[in-house]
Amino acid sequence: GLHSGADVKIIIRPAPANTGVIFVRTDIENPDEAVIPALFGQVCQVTFCTTIGNQFGHTVGTIEHLMAALAGMGVDNAIIEIDGAEVPVLDGSSCEFVRLIENVGLQDLPELRRMLRITKPVRVEDGDKFCELMPDDESVYEAQIDFDNPVIGTQKGEFVLSGDNFRDQICNARTFGMLQDVQAMHAAGLALGGSLDNAVVIDGDRVLNDEGLRFSDEFIRHKILDAVGDLYLAGVRILGRYNAQDVLCSRSSILLLDELPEVIFGRFCALCVHKWARSKLSLLDELVKWFIVFVDRLKQRHFLTLP
Repeated sequence: GLHSGADVKIIIRPAPANTGVIFVRTDIENPDEAVIPALFGQVCQVTFCTTIGNQFGHTVGTIEHLMAALAGMGVDNAIIEIDGAEVPVLDGSSCEFVRLIENVGLQDLPELRRMLRITKPVRVEDGDKFCELMPDDESVYEAQIDFDNPVIGTQKGEFVLSGDNFRDQICNARTFGMLQDVQAMHAAGLALGGSLDNAVVIDGDRVLNDEGLRFSDEFIRHKILDAVGDLYLAGVRILGRYNAQDVLCSRSSILLLDELPEVIFGRFCALCVHKWARSKLSLLDELVKWFIVFVDRLKQRHFLTLP
């Protein structure tokens, strides 16, 4: 794993319609405690990576690149068996997961796909930073980052999640960091599995990787990749336009992505369940349960008052 440095084995298995994406920790002795659904309500940590957990205290971290691959390839149902607490980082992108999924192929299931259609704007702000979801007829991801570094600088990107777009435009973009930050994390016992083989490392005005960059704007492409993976924790694809401005310039800023779904799911008028032909997913009953959880969390944060 990128942060633990531990070896891990992962198997992605097919699953019936209405299953969704579920992680199973095969190293947990009690199978009843090993199941962790890949849903927003299970997110327990968002510093440096996205981590989900269950009520028994078992977790799986660094899930965003795998979740992005599943979303990008249109995989609605999968059982992911993993014998450790962190998804392998591979080359720091989603391309290896995409390649493996393409190699085995996909099977259409006899169910209608349900998507969340955004019907009204939803926005979360933190000073001059914000992320929002707007109505749109497609799944669109738009973002901007602004780094005080000559290699990255200001980058903007827009991506439509459809067809082969994810494979061709996004999945090869790697995670990245500054050399001084990597050294500091190593000293703190973090990013122990990080290397030039699984991340773009920048030192001042230089990219240290022999390969260089895969795209001139690889950095914003990777931030969009992360957003695709994180928002897939809704359990269904979101039909709308995601826009983030200066939000994703550090992993800790993904806290805004953690708040965004609470606002969405707390405002029932902001979305509707949209049936889509040739589905692989039907999770309406579970969504109702999540709505209740999110409303409770909104009340706890004083975002919402109910009679």
